[in-house]
Amino acid sequence: MSGRIAFQGELGAYSHQACRQSRPAMEAVPCATFEEVIDQVRQGDCDLGMLAVENSTYGRVADVHALLPQSGLHIVDEAFVRVHINLLAVKGATLADVKRVRCMPILHGQARGFIREHALSTLAWHDNAAAAREVAALGDKAEAALASELAGEIYGLDCLARQIEDQANNTTRFLVMSRQADHTRRAADMITTFVFRVRNIPAALYKAMGGFATNGVNMTKLESYMIGGSFTATEFYADIEGHPEDPNVALALEELGYFTSHLQILGVYPADRRRG
Repeated sequence: MSGRIAFQGELGAYSHQACRQSRPAMEAVPCATFEEVIDQVRQGDCDLGMLAVENSTYGRVADVHALLPQSGLHIVDEAFVRVHINLLAVKGATLADVKRVRCMPILHGQARGFIREHALSTLAWHDNAAAAREVAALGDKAEAALASELAGEIYGLDCLARQIEDQANNTTRFLVMSRQADHTRRAADMITTFVFRVRNIPAALYKAMGGFATNGVNMTKLESYMIGGSFTATEFYADIEGHPEDPNVALALEELGYFTSHLQILGVYPADRRRG
């Protein structure tokens, strides 16, 4: 598919890597915020949006789940990207030259072992690719960035150490967003994502979940978050295996409807082959 796909971050960010992996024929368009990604797609400036939602080491990406229901967009795919953290420095630098590393705090937490082993000081940066760009501009062998190899390629940096992440399975899940829903596709493994609010009755959540158990529907994710800053208004975000037209999924969703005041399907899409 040709066209444009928006992502949050600068060129060389892991979200850019996700675009290349998932939609290699599309032009990747960098955006400063998740809201800007959504706006670019909603307004028609871009055909698709790439949003990071969770990392296997760090957990869920703040704010994204709350943004999705109001975005007016639909999930049409997911992409699991293996996050390899690399030490990038200017041409000619060696590991012994490096004194400081720049990256987002999330990467500090994913490469603690390497940072401690080499006694490196850290500088928190708003974007890992931007950190690489800054290192290239400084031209100082003592300065380095933790980022993707793609960032090193774009900004002309040497990779002094590859795959320095603490966890061997460090992976980020992304969602591909579109203005149009597509519930017509069928694959061997499908995922349905939705949000719901339970009615204000005793054991409502327990009862709402019962239909998935009795109909043999596997729920792979269930998370809650507050609505409008209220401690009493809670929305739940869920992923289940299957398509809404599958008989067991249809029954489970019908039963869910009895115990919810709001139910919104955000997307129906094939499971990424890297899932699990």
